[in-house]
Amino acid sequence: MDRTLVDFVKVLRTAEIKVSPAETLDAMQTLNIVGYEDRQFLKNSLSIVLSKTPEEKEAFDSCFDRYFSFNKFKPEESEQESSDDQFDDGEFDQDAKGEAQPGGKGSGQASGQGGGEEASEEDQSLQPTSELGKLLLSGDRTELSIAMAEAGRQAEVNQIVVFTQKGLYTRKIMDAMGLKELQDEISELQSEGGRERQNLADKLKKARDRLREQVRDYVEKQFFLHADESGKQLREELLKKVKLSNLEKRNFKDVQEVVFKMAKKLISIHSKRRKTYKRGQLDVRKTLRHNMQYDGMFFDIKWKASKVDRPKVMCICDVSGSVSNYSRFLLMFLYSLAEILPKVRSFAFSSDLGEVTRLFDNSNLEDAMAKTMRDYGNGSTDYGQMLMDFKHQCMDDVNNRTTIIILGDSRNNYGDAKSEILREMYDKSKRVIWLNPEPKMSWSVGDAEMKKYAPCCHQVEVCNSLTHLERVVSNLLRYAY
Repeated sequence: MDRTLVDFVKVLRTAEIKVSPAETLDAMQTLNIVGYEDRQFLKNSLSIVLSKTPEEKEAFDSCFDRYFSFNKFKPEESEQESSDDQFDDGEFDQDAKGEAQPGGKGSGQASGQGGGEEASEEDQSLQPTSELGKLLLSGDRTELSIAMAEAGRQAEVNQIVVFTQKGLYTRKIMDAMGLKELQDEISELQSEGGRERQNLADKLKKARDRLREQVRDYVEKQFFLHADESGKQLREELLKKVKLSNLEKRNFKDVQEVVFKMAKKLISIHSKRRKTYKRGQLDVRKTLRHNMQYDGMFFDIKWKASKVDRPKVMCICDVSGSVSNYSRFLLMFLYSLAEILPKVRSFAFSSDLGEVTRLFDNSNLEDAMAKTMRDYGNGSTDYGQMLMDFKHQCMDDVNNRTTIIILGDSRNNYGDAKSEILREMYDKSKRVIWLNPEPKMSWSVGDAEMKKYAPCCHQVEVCNSLTHLERVVSNLLRYAY
């Protein structure tokens, strides 16, 4: 049962319910105390131990109901209509009293007809020899379900990731249940010939096909249980690594979810303000005041502390035609950045620079992006004009606590680069970070001005995937305090 509980904890984790090893041990102890006779009592008890927030409790209820559902095999249609699962081709079925009941082509008492006795003996001699065949014709659907679940565990069906693996795991489970032995028995019965052997082979084939269908359904349920979230996580990891320019419009919603999840993760890591205590400068007044109770003995030394607040960030995003494939994703991340860093000021430009901070604060993502692209996007790029606008509008607000992030390809249409303004920004600010979506080999090709801009930046990075964005912002939050 402990192994089952561990597998259930894995399901909870794929559903983004955070369960620590200590909580897993607590759940095992809970199971030992409450038992598993009362399903609802067990569910409520584990919910208390394994889920914390209302969202997690809702996800827990769904996972519990799906994971601990017992999938019994459906009865055969012939069972509902007649006793077709027994050999009924002109033969007799015996009831509990030993009386013969008409099965098809004849009637009369089995004790009085030699043909009936002969058929009965032949039926008994034609029982399946394979273990799976015996189980299939026994009619014990509970045992079949248990056997299938055990085979699923052997085949590690809980490792299924994508829906296309459904056929693979179906075959693995069938093999673990003894399919090969059953197939050999069916082939042998068909090759030997004879009416009774052929009937048995047909019954085994029908039972095998019904089993395959049931196993397929079982694998499908396991996919939605184990791989629905892990498959989503796999897609998210792939989306993080793919170049933003290669993503299609249909990926927009998925990317948006990934970006918000990245933002949420960064918030949880860096949301607390940090304090740096500079040991070395004694605070005499505090030390004397706190040590009066010790008759002047300095047991409790107080040092002067310096409180370091969150960084002030200015983020400038190129939304011109040359980076049109990246712009919407950069704007999306810029929008999410405001949730991580409350003091972010956001700007967009093609040539003229405009502040979009208030637009991002007061609009949803889609509206903010559409209005930004309408007002500032798809024009002819002029980094020199952007830098001049920044100097006139914002340079007075830049100080030694300001981090400036520029998102753009530095392609200036052979205009004046105005790199001296960027040098002034470099001198006044704490950091200037330039994130370029193009590979480094393109930074000095054509009208690219990175060779002039790079020396005026503290950090220059290739940034053309969500992974790059996450790493840069995480480093910013880690070292900007």
